[in-house]
Amino acid sequence: MQNSQFSCELSILMPCLNEAETLSTCIEKAQTFLAHNQVPGEIIVADNGSTDSSVRIAENAGARLVNVSEKGYGAALMGGIAAARGKYIIMGDADDSYDFSNLQPFLDRLRAGDQLVMGNRFKGGIKPGAMPFLHRYLGNPVLSGIGRLFFKSKIGDFHCGLRGFEREAILGLELRTTGMEFASEMIVKATLNNLRISEVPTILYPDGRSRRPHLRTWHDGWRHLRFLFLYSPRWLFLFPGIVITTFGMLFFIWLLPGPRTIGTVTLDIASLMYAAMLILIGIQAVTFAVFTKVFGIREGLLPRDSQLEFIMRKINLENGIVFALLCIGGGLTSSILALLYWNSRSFGALDPSVSMRLVIPGAVLSALGFQFFLSSFFLSILELKRK
Repeated sequence: MQNSQFSCELSILMPCLNEAETLSTCIEKAQTFLAHNQVPGEIIVADNGSTDSSVRIAENAGARLVNVSEKGYGAALMGGIAAARGKYIIMGDADDSYDFSNLQPFLDRLRAGDQLVMGNRFKGGIKPGAMPFLHRYLGNPVLSGIGRLFFKSKIGDFHCGLRGFEREAILGLELRTTGMEFASEMIVKATLNNLRISEVPTILYPDGRSRRPHLRTWHDGWRHLRFLFLYSPRWLFLFPGIVITTFGMLFFIWLLPGPRTIGTVTLDIASLMYAAMLILIGIQAVTFAVFTKVFGIREGLLPRDSQLEFIMRKINLENGIVFALLCIGGGLTSSILALLYWNSRSFGALDPSVSMRLVIPGAVLSALGFQFFLSSFFLSILELKRK
């Protein structure tokens, strides 16, 4: 089981920030698991600046102490992962809410070849008082559901703190977040990079601390949600952009021939202007999706996308410039027609309902043309190869 490049098979990692009330119990349970199952392993306490007796407790209990100066749940875990000597790592909170004496299901899946093994508290059971109502019925289900939708993940509990993984596989993901959203980043990047992922039922117990938990419901929930959106340009920019553009164009085409009446309401050039605005906003969102995706891939934040690479080969700088010039040409043509209409009225007063139906399309096409022109150059800059 043990690879020669590792000094042990399993590292049990506990992030710690003032966990003096429960740390000793967690370490004892982890030691019991290693001894009873004859697993060559170590226990690591990644201390994140505790001011209570946590450090002394960890050292006296025989755990390896790793001091992590950078603050944050993710920072503590990354420090512990980097220092681990085991081929596999099982991480869990040091608040006694998880049973460190029952880690065999995680180790079995890791030995079978899975690279990330998630605990699922909704399948294993949540003891009374172990999880706040909002977390259990709103926060966790909603955020986990969004994660499954955005990234086609099969994980049912994105935020379970008890999870096991192959050390080298997780280090290869280059995880970066330092806060609570580290839990989501690990699953998202593992999914995007096609790691072998599985789940095992896990029981969540009420934590043994008398103080309030470090988790801040709304603040940390927002950070998780923000991370999910930032790592999914399709849902943040592309899909909303397509919907807005489509609606704006259909509305624009419907209003372009003349005023439209629905019941007692007449829609005219003011509505046409708002339809034009929707088109511009929608196209801008779509281009932002492309920018974000290309930048994410180039910086190693997102995996390569064969479909995007195919599109980028077709939509190069030269083709983008040609399309931009066509749009600008269409805008100039519409503007010239508006000028000719004004000339037919001896440059006097105009009927806005007629003239603006020439001016607005011209303005939209010109704006889109310059937008495509600049976007083509910006994409070319993002595509520049760097050492």
